[in-house]
Formats: sequence, structure tokens, C-alpha cells
Amino acid sequence: MSLRNIYYSLSPKMRLYTRKLVYWPVDVIDGVRGRHRGMQPRKGDIYIGSGDFVKQGNLQVKLLKDHLDLQSSDTVLDIGSGIGRTAVPLTKFLSEEARYEGFDVVEKGVKWCRNHISLKFKNFNFTYVPLGNDLYNNSSTKATDFTFPYDDESFHKVFLFSVFTHMTIEEIAHYLREISRVMKADGKCLMTMFLYDEEKEDVTETVDGFKFPYKGDGYRLMSDKVVSANIAVAEQLLHEMVEKSGLQILNIVDGNWKIQEKNSNRYFQDIIVVGKK
Repeated sequence: MSLRNIYYSLSPKMRLYTRKLVYWPVDVIDGVRGRHRGMQPRKGDIYIGSGDFVKQGNLQVKLLKDHLDLQSSDTVLDIGSGIGRTAVPLTKFLSEEARYEGFDVVEKGVKWCRNHISLKFKNFNFTYVPLGNDLYNNSSTKATDFTFPYDDESFHKVFLFSVFTHMTIEEIAHYLREISRVMKADGKCLMTMFLYDEEKEDVTETVDGFKFPYKGDGYRLMSDKVVSANIAVAEQLLHEMVEKSGLQILNIVDGNWKIQEKNSNRYFQDIIVVGKK
């Protein structure tokens, strides 16, 4: 059994505790060195994936500039704002006239962002939404019943980094409809996920260290025990869901996860940019 599968076998609360315990020695040393001053959380508190917190955040903002033409005055919605990895570098880019809204299903992340970001930047707001997700919490509230707490056509730009990788097909379809509702007519949305071509489906079985062996109807799972752990979606199914939500796909950029010759300038997950029809 791989370390990832062992990790997935734990309860959501135990996953958070385990990460905190594993990184405790590093966090103690970093604390002595003063690395946690300002807006950089402890490694044991980060639950949003691997990689250097600062470098990943800066990379994500660069992707928003490159693929969404992000402007300093935009109103933006960060779906799955986590513990502020994208929000922190955005504080240096968005102007005081801009508006940032983020929401997340993990309360500790929202609290950290409010305490370390919102207190300094009043135009940055974070909302906790207790939605059920078997990777992050045990809430009984379904994501398919959740209405984004924002008015119609509120945002110039919307983005989701590694959110649709942890949702079911029904939840993804619902979120796409909500994105369409809250996005302005000329707005754009960037999302990252794992996409595969059904005619070349064997790629999900052959990617070294990142396989999706469990097949569903238009999707594949990394684990059949934690269905929200990691999901890969058939590109045709994504096109259908995007179309039904009133959106259209503007661009798809393949990620490093399924490319044999890795490119350091390429994002790990696939990048999809959508806009209103």
C-alpha cells in the first residue's frame, strides 16, 4: 500500500493531525528562524497539496495573468481558497479598488486567512462553507445543494486550483452552473484538474506514480475508498457539462502529470479556461 493510500485511509481530522505531527520538527526550526512571520503558514497547517507555498502561489498568480488577463482592478472569486496560497501574492497585485472573495470547506484555512490577510487588506474576504467532502471534512451538507453566497454577474475573474480534482461529477456540474451565474458576461474562469481522452484512456493507467485505476462513467478515480480524493474526468464529459452550464471552453493546456517529457514551465495539472457563451 502506497503512502498516499495510507493517508486516504485516515479520517479527515486525522489527516490534518498527521500532517501537523509529521511537519512539527520542521515548523519548530522554521519558527526559530522567523519564517512564519507575516503571511506564510506553518507547513503542518498547509493541507492544500505539495510544493513550496510561496513559489506555488506566485506561479498561480502568473497563470491568472497569462491565461485570464487578470487586471489589478478586477473583482475575483477564489473557489477553494484554502490557506491563502493564491490570495497572499494577490495582495501585492490587486489594487484597493479591486475585490477578492474566497471560500473554502476547511474552517482552519478560512480562519488563518482572516487573521493574516483580511486584517491587513480590507478588500479580501474569506467565507467558510461547511460542505461535505470525504477528503477534508465530515459535514452532512451537500455541495450539490450549495448556492454561492454572491449576486449574479459579480466577478470579472473566477479561479479554482485543484478543486475539481476533489469533487464528484455531480458536484462539478453544479459548481459550473454556479460559476456561470456569478461571472460577468465578459468574465473568464480558470480551473485546473486531471483530464483524459477516452480514446487514449490508458494514459491514466501508465502515468508513473499518478494512476487512476478505478473506472466510472466518464471519469476515473485514484482511490475507490475516498471518492473525492483524486478524480480524472473525460474531456468529452467536461465539454458536455460546460456547455450545459452556459459556458464554453476557450483553452485547454495539458499538464505535466500526463506528459512523458516533463516541462518545468508547464503546470502539473491540466489548465482549462472557460467563458460565457
